[in-house]
Amino acid sequence: MSAEFGKPLCEIDVLGEIEPEDETALGSVTEQAGSPSTPQQPQKVAQQHQTRPDETNKSSVVPKAPSTRGHSALATPAVRGLLKDLKIDITEVTGTGKDGRVLKEDVQNHASSHSSKSASSLSLTPSQSSSNASQTESIISLTPIQSQMFKTMTRSLSIPHLLYTDDLNITPLSSLRHQLNTHPSIPNQPKISYLPFIIKAVSLALDSYPVLNARIDTDTDASRPRLIMRSAHNIGIAMDTPQGLIVPNIKNVNSLSILDIASEIKRLQSLALTSKLTPLDLTGGTITVSNIGSIGGTYVAPVIVGSEVAILGIGKKRVVPAFDDEGEIVKRESMNFSWSADHRVVDGATMARCAEMVREFVERPERMVMRLK
Repeated sequence: MSAEFGKPLCEIDVLGEIEPEDETALGSVTEQAGSPSTPQQPQKVAQQHQTRPDETNKSSVVPKAPSTRGHSALATPAVRGLLKDLKIDITEVTGTGKDGRVLKEDVQNHASSHSSKSASSLSLTPSQSSSNASQTESIISLTPIQSQMFKTMTRSLSIPHLLYTDDLNITPLSSLRHQLNTHPSIPNQPKISYLPFIIKAVSLALDSYPVLNARIDTDTDASRPRLIMRSAHNIGIAMDTPQGLIVPNIKNVNSLSILDIASEIKRLQSLALTSKLTPLDLTGGTITVSNIGSIGGTYVAPVIVGSEVAILGIGKKRVVPAFDDEGEIVKRESMNFSWSADHRVVDGATMARCAEMVREFVERPERMVMRLK
């Protein structure tokens, strides 16, 4: 038999380690129990048979039965310290040592058994309650807007999407916007957000890349699809309303100023909140801009509608550290632009070039001013 390294060879019980009350309990139990294999001394036997006269009339006293608790209460000081730390009553532990002495292993087994029972009882409660709970289902019809969205997005599943994304530095645009809102040029000028500038930048880029303003015609001849080029830039803006997502569009953005676009956005938002948009406001869009960042989110993969070939998703504005031309760290306002294009008619290079032109107009708004008509 080999001993393991780091393990004790044996355990030695030392009488001196027993508490005084334990030693008294053990001694009384031993005297009462006796040993059948050891003959009693004659002197002790004689003393047991001698009875004084004055004791003959006294009532006999029945000796108290040995208590098994005396055995189970035996433990070394170290074990008693462990019992105190674990808040365990020594009388609740079954001792397996000599004369019923409680060992450290007995305490540990008792503690683990007690904790496992408590954990099992606690774990049964939620599972039993959840198993008894019944699933309730109810049928709700889609709203008209949800029904239209269901049909439109189902058709969009057949479109292979090309995704192109980039982070834009909007710090100069933010400064220009702040100046225009602080010093309005006309009476009752609406507050200008980033969106009118972005919509105008998209329209200016469409002049150079008109394919992104087109639509695919498969109704005339499904075997020979065609591109229908469109001159007017009717740019849709996705709006979150109490009734759901709707996409009214701003007509002829290519002939509008930034202030005109801002006024039209305000008009459409007011009508959308009161459910007073007309069919003319909701039809005829050629490309869509979704400002999901106004709600939250940095990146988005926008979904193209069937009557268009491209869509732009705008993430929320962020303030990030960046390096300037001198290599110094500066604070920069950044915004992510995520484009999706119909990869059946728009290749990646065309999408990238158009997106880069939009980036130039947004990051350097003075160049956009030079292109305004």
